Amino acid sequence: MNKDILICGVGGQGTVLASRIIAAAAMDEGSPVHSAETIGMAQRGGSVTSHVRIGGEAYSPMISPGGADMLLAFEPGEAVRNLRYLKKDGTAVVNTTAVKPVTESLKDTGYDGSEMTAYLKQKCSCIFVDAEEVCRPFGSSKFFNIIMLGVAAGSGSLGLSRETLLKQIEKYVPAKFLDVNIRAFEAGTALAGRASGNPKGEE
Repeated sequence: MNKDILICGVGGQGTVLASRIIAAAAMDEGSPVHSAETIGMAQRGGSVTSHVRIGGEAYSPMISPGGADMLLAFEPGEAVRNLRYLKKDGTAVVNTTAVKPVTESLKDTGYDGSEMTAYLKQKCSCIFVDAEEVCRPFGSSKFFNIIMLGVAAGSGSLGLSRETLLKQIEKYVPAKFLDVNIRAFEAGTALAGRASGNPKGEE
């Protein structure tokens, strides 16, 4: 399998863990993997971008513009910022809940992500995820990265099995949080299934 996945968001959203789980799952299924991370002021809410390239056709860890099969975007503004990497027929999984940068707090520009979402609807094939809504049953946004992995898997565009991803989640997540993370993953696959008309979220 050859698959290029770009994961983007802001510091504190768990994008790096998501990228590592994807890379580990791909290697577990026997594929070579190249990956790279660009982390700015991550602890201050700055942009975080991870490139994950799966398959023997990748000779560099960085995805070229127009080369990503999937854009996994944890923040709508970051989705727009990185949209140039997505293939014309690629799939984007996008969180519609905005994370306001420091400049928004200082200037009150009114940024809420809605303009970004409207733009993305016109430009690409998207599965939209409302972080506030999907995280409500779990009582915390800390599980959102695992929910996004579930959506990516359930969309059928990630190319990795749910079983392999769950195996890696078991390795990376502390045991005391494992049950809730598994439920979060399954909630994501179910959401993707409803969005695609496949209620079981099967690939």
